[in-house]
Amino acid sequence: MNWYVDVLKNYVGFGGRARRKEYWMFTLINLIIVAVLFGIDLAIHSQIPYFLYALAVLLPALAVAFRRMHDTGRSAWWFFIGLVPLIGSIVILVFLASDGQAGENKYGANPKLNPAVS
Repeated sequence: MNWYVDVLKNYVGFGGRARRKEYWMFTLINLIIVAVLFGIDLAIHSQIPYFLYALAVLLPALAVAFRRMHDTGRSAWWFFIGLVPLIGSIVILVFLASDGQAGENKYGANPKLNPAVS
């Protein structure tokens, strides 16, 4: 749960790097919350809770995805290749699942080696 809260605290931190664990733990907890909200939406016949949550986590989700791209040594602009149907999503998934660059890159120190950064 700390990974999720840390991403929310750094909701506009588009600079720096994010470890795979930070990104994927945020994504996992986010999917669990979305599933619960989907059940609530079905029960109350309203999509308002889901849309409010989606709006609230939009910036943190983009920020952690951009930082994840930085960890692999790529510009955050690569994230927008996901707009290409099918192929773009596969490429983004590969980038997000790839190991980060060892050592320091132009986006900062390796968060695996420096836990204070992540």
